[in-house]
Formats: sequence, structure tokens, C-alpha cells
Amino acid sequence: MTVTAWVAVAAFLTAYTLIATEKVHRVAAALGGAGIMLLIHATDANAAFFDEAAGIDWNVIFLLLGMMIIVGVLKQTGVFEYLAIWAAKRARGRPFRLMVLLVLITATASALLDNVTTVLLIAPVTFLVCERLALPVAPFLIAEAMASNIGGTATLIGDPPNIIIASRGGLTFNDFLIHLAPLIIVLLGVFVGLCRWLFRKSFIYDPERAAEIMALNEREAIADRRLLWQSLAVLALVMAAFVLHPVLHYEPSVVALLGAGVLVAATKVTTEDAIGEVEWPTLVFFAGLFVMVGALVETGVIRLISEAAAQATQGQVALTTMLLLWASTGLSAVVDNIPYVATMSPIVADLVQANGGNGSAQVLWWALAIGADLGGNATAVGAAANVVILGIAARNGTPISFWQFTRYGVVVTFVTVALSVPYLWLRYLT
Repeated sequence: MTVTAWVAVAAFLTAYTLIATEKVHRVAAALGGAGIMLLIHATDANAAFFDEAAGIDWNVIFLLLGMMIIVGVLKQTGVFEYLAIWAAKRARGRPFRLMVLLVLITATASALLDNVTTVLLIAPVTFLVCERLALPVAPFLIAEAMASNIGGTATLIGDPPNIIIASRGGLTFNDFLIHLAPLIIVLLGVFVGLCRWLFRKSFIYDPERAAEIMALNEREAIADRRLLWQSLAVLALVMAAFVLHPVLHYEPSVVALLGAGVLVAATKVTTEDAIGEVEWPTLVFFAGLFVMVGALVETGVIRLISEAAAQATQGQVALTTMLLLWASTGLSAVVDNIPYVATMSPIVADLVQANGGNGSAQVLWWALAIGADLGGNATAVGAAANVVILGIAARNGTPISFWQFTRYGVVVTFVTVALSVPYLWLRYLT
């Protein structure tokens, strides 16, 4: 590697250490790291702002912005209070039942939408219901972020890396359903069991608060029915456009911005109120993180690591699959899985072709998807949904530290990826 590449690695590791130890605010660490990358010419303005593979992913940024505005408007209708009471009543005030319900809703929604949109919608409900039942909110938010990453693995549109993989590998929506959805259903059941163990100290049942919840009428929580119906209509159109992306050819970011614009223009909500719920620090953090990782792409660091891993397998599909699975898991825990997959997918495409194209070699695509998507659960910055959850938690006065998330994430990631090994081996490699 060049001197610039080594300095870039040092800068990235320093920034990542500061984020992990929380010695400085994560936004300051990300922006500082991005600034150093530009200063040492590891990347430049053209690559950082305009390069699709090595720059800021504006689709992610504007998808987040648009959905944050829509959620901010929805919040004014009282619908999240309604859903919180409904969920608590269905769970009869039992904390673990409530977590199971929220986890299953999150995972299912993430498979049909995308994981970032899902956590933006479910987090406000979680805050309200935990407040009603006097429960610590952090375990519920952490579980939801992880459930969104697990559920999103099942479909083409559930997690952004899957879209990249589908494009490179010529895979369809049904391909993901057939090959990944069965595994994800099993992993989701295992994850629910892990939640019972990992968060067991948080399941404190309060009979009095549960009784108070059961006595509530959720319909009384709706503050503005007209605005609610307007918001739900726009949200339904946005969700339909997400699902119909292969037909409409509108990027999710464009759909989200159009939905936000229509909602603000067509209702009495002021612009100030609409953007008041936007998590600006989260958006800035993402921008800085994209620039840092992009610099590693530009200097060839990520490609060097990926190619070394590929060469070490010497054309053996089984060995390549396992190495790709675990390498993707480890790297996606450290760097955002979107630029990682963008860098790795051309290499995987070559490996698939070198091993006969279609047929058994297709397992390499599933190994990449599973490793990248589930590996995002390992740390607080491994996936976009994790970062969004941390931003929302901090904004609401209940910050979740890097290590608070990561100590649970490492366990969940290891168990789910380890269970994926026999699935891949028995279905594709024997």
C-alpha cells in the first residue's frame, strides 16, 4: 500500500476508536476523520461528493431526510400514542410479550420496506409504550434495530446492500425470497429467544401500570384525524412506490422526498414543524462516515483486503463461501455495509463466473448478502438502522452508548451467522 493508504487507515482507525470509546461526539469524530481524508488527498471533493462507489451515498441521506419529515408530521396526529397503547394492550402489559410483538412487527416491515424507514416509524411507538409501562427503552430500541437488519435480509428491497447484489448478480425479488427468506424465518425465531436471555433484567412487570394501560381507549389518543388520514394516504403511496421500484424506476430517496413535499404542501403543517423532527446530527454523521470509508475505497484498502481473501481460497467454492461469509460479517461490523458491498460485488461476480456462473456458484451471492446484512448487527455503526436508532435515542434524552449496543450485537451476530453456516452448506455445498 502507498503511504497515503497507510495514513488513511490510521485516520480511520483513530476516528473509529473515538466513536467507539465516545471520547468525543461521534459526529465530531466522523467529520474530523473525513476532513483528514480530504487533507491527505486520500479522497477529493469529486470522489467524496459525486462518486457513486466512493462518496457520500446521497440516496441514503435523502431517504432518511424524507422519511424523517413524514414521521415528524405523523407524530403530530397522535397515531404513535395510539399504536403504543394498542401494542401494550395486546401484550397485556407484559414486557417480554411487548418486545416480541415489536420485534416481529419491525422484522416483517423491514422485509417489505427498508430497515431505516421501519425503525424511523417504530421508534416513536417504542418510546411512548415504554414510558407508559415504566420500562427502560434502550433494550427495546436495540432489539428493534437488530430485528430490522435480520428481517431486511430476506428481500431484495429490505436492505440497501441487497439492491447492489441483485444488480450485480442479475438476481430477482423472488430469488431473495426463495433463497434467504426460509433462513431468516428461522433466525428470527432464534433472535426472539436471544432477546429473552440478553435483556432479561429489563422485563420488570408492573401490574398497576399494566392495569392502567388496559383501561385506556387508544382511539382517544388521535389528536387530528384529518391530518392522520392525509399522512397515512401519503405514507401508503410512498410504501407502494418502494415496493414497485422495479416497475416505476424511482429511487427510494426520490419517493421519500416527493412524499415529504406533498405532505407538507397539502396539509396545514408548517415547514418549521415538519423539519423539527429531522435528526440532523445523524445525517451529518452518515456523511462523514461515507467520506471516510470512501477514502479507503479510493486508496484501494478495501479492495486489497477483499482480493487477498478471494485469492486465499484458490477457486474452492465451499472454502470461498465460508471465507466470504465470515469476512463480510467482520468487515460489515466495522465499516458501513453499503460501500463494502459496492466494492466487493465486482469481485464476487468474477468469482461466480470463474466457478461456472449459475448453479452452485450462486451461493457466493447469498454468503455476501448474509454476511453483510447480519454483520451490520455487530456494532453500533455497522448498519444504517443502528445509527438512526442511536440518533433518535440521543435526541429523546436516553442515549445508547457504542458499547451498550455492541455487547449485545456481537452475540446476536455470531449466533445468527453461525446458524447460517449449516444452511448454506447443506442447501448449496453438498
